[in-house]
Amino acid sequence: MTKENRLWEKGFIRPAIILSLAILVIVISHLSLAQTTSNTTAELQSLNQSILALENRTAYYPSAAVPSWLDTGSNAWTLTAATFVGLQSIPGITLYYAGLSKKKYAVNTALMVFYAFAAVLIVWMIAGYNAGFGYPAFIRVGEYGIMGYPLPAWSGIYEAHQAVYGPGGTLVNIPMSTFIFFQFVFAAITPVLLAGGVLERMNFKAWMVFVPLWSLLVYSPVAYWLFAGGWLNQLGVVDFSGGYVIHVDAGVGALAAALAIGPRLASERKLEAHSLPLVLAGTGLIWLGWDGFNGGDPLGATIDAAIAVLNTNIAAATSAIAWMFMDITLFKKPTLVGATSGAITGLVAITPAAGYVNGWEAMVIGIASGTIPWLALYKLEPKLRVDDTLGVFSTHGIAGIVGGLLTGVFADPSVTQYVDPGLAGALYGNWYQLAVQALGAAVVFVYDFAVTFGLLKLIGLFVPLRAEPTELAIGDYAMHGEVAYSELLATIPEFAKRKMEEAVEVEEDEKKK
Repeated sequence: MTKENRLWEKGFIRPAIILSLAILVIVISHLSLAQTTSNTTAELQSLNQSILALENRTAYYPSAAVPSWLDTGSNAWTLTAATFVGLQSIPGITLYYAGLSKKKYAVNTALMVFYAFAAVLIVWMIAGYNAGFGYPAFIRVGEYGIMGYPLPAWSGIYEAHQAVYGPGGTLVNIPMSTFIFFQFVFAAITPVLLAGGVLERMNFKAWMVFVPLWSLLVYSPVAYWLFAGGWLNQLGVVDFSGGYVIHVDAGVGALAAALAIGPRLASERKLEAHSLPLVLAGTGLIWLGWDGFNGGDPLGATIDAAIAVLNTNIAAATSAIAWMFMDITLFKKPTLVGATSGAITGLVAITPAAGYVNGWEAMVIGIASGTIPWLALYKLEPKLRVDDTLGVFSTHGIAGIVGGLLTGVFADPSVTQYVDPGLAGALYGNWYQLAVQALGAAVVFVYDFAVTFGLLKLIGLFVPLRAEPTELAIGDYAMHGEVAYSELLATIPEFAKRKMEEAVEVEEDEKKK
C-alpha cells in the first residue's frame, strides 16, 4: 500500500481537499462581492445625484444656475410673494381707489396708481434700491447706518450674486435679483397708497415729478433705517413687514401732500364711491395679496412665514367686524365701504407685528385697528381741516402707528424665536421695546411729513400742484382725453359748460373770503 493510500485511509487527504475547495469558494465569492459592492455603491451615488437634481429641478440647468448657497424653495416662495404684492397695486388698489372715487375721476385715479408703480421701478433700479438696502453703508454716524450708496442695481453679475444687504452685510439664500424685485413691490405700493390722499385735484404732471423724487428721498432712507438694519434697527426698533416703512410713510405723506396741494373743489369734498363692486373686488385682491406682503417677509417658506399669514388674516377679519360695529353705533347700519376699510386697517396694523405675535394678540390688534383709525377718520381728521380724499392718514398712518406700538407690547418670544430670537414686548417684561417703537413712529412721522411737504412746495415752483378748475369740472376727459364709462361722453359738452362756470364762480368766491 502506498503512502498516499495510507494517508487517505487515515482520513487526512479528504478533509484537506474539502478545506481547500471551501477556501477557494470563499475567495472567489469575496472577490465577486467586492466587485458587486463597488458597482452598487457607484450606482447608488449616481442615482442619489439624479434624484436630488430632479427634486430641485436642476438637472437641465448649468451648474452655475443652482449654486450651493441657493435655496430653491425660498427663492420660489419669495418670487411668488412679490408677485402677490405687485397684484395688490395693479389691479388691487387700482380697482379699490377707482371704485371709491367719483365716476368722472376713475381714469385719473387708475392712471395715478399705474404710473406710480411703473415710475418707482425705474428709479429703484437707477438708485433707489442701493440707497435703501445697499452694502456697505454710504452714510454712517459712528456705528449707525443711515443710507446706502444711491447707485444702479442692474449689473448682470450683481443681479446673479447671492443677496447681501444693509450696513451689516446680511446674507440671504436667494439671488440678488429676487431680493431687488421683492423690495421693489413694497417701494411701489407706498406712493400708490399715498395717492389716495390727493385724488380728484392733483395735477398729473406734478404727480409724475413727485413720485420718483419722493420714493428716493423718503421711502429709500426709511427702508434703510427699518428694513435693512440701519440706525433705528440698531437701536432695537422692529417693523416686520412695513407698518412704519410703508403705511406710516404713505399715511403721513398723504396728510402732508393734501395740506401742500390744498382741498378739492368745494362742491366735491365728500366721498362718493361710484362703484361698490369695484371696491369689493379691489379689497379682495388687497386682502389675499397681503399673504405675500407679510408671509414673504422671512424670505423663505419658514414656520414664521406661516404664522405671519395666519395672523394677517385673523387681524383683517377681526378689524372688519369691529369697524362694522363702529358704523352701526354711529350710522345705525353697517356699510360695505366701512367693512372694506376695516379689513384694510386690520391688514395695516398687523403688518409690523405679523411674525412676532400669537393668534389672540393678532385678534386684539384687529380690534384696535377697527376702532382707533375709525375714530381718527371721523373725529380727528375733520378737526385737522385737511382734505385727505380717501382718509389715507387714518387708515394707513394711524393704523400703522397703532400696529407698531402694539408690536412693542405683544411681541411673543415663543413666536419671535423663529425669526428674531430674544425679541419680546412689554407684556413679556421688555418695556424698552415699547419705548423704541414709539421713537421709531415719531422719527418716521416727522421726517416723512417735513420732506413730503417741502418737496411738493419745491415742485410747485415749477409745475402747478393742482389741476385747473376747468379740468376738474370735466374730470377724466379734460385730463386724459378718455373716460371710464362711455355714457359720460354724451353729457360732456353741456355738463362741462355748466360745471366749468360753477367751478370758476366757487373758486372766485373762496378767493374773496
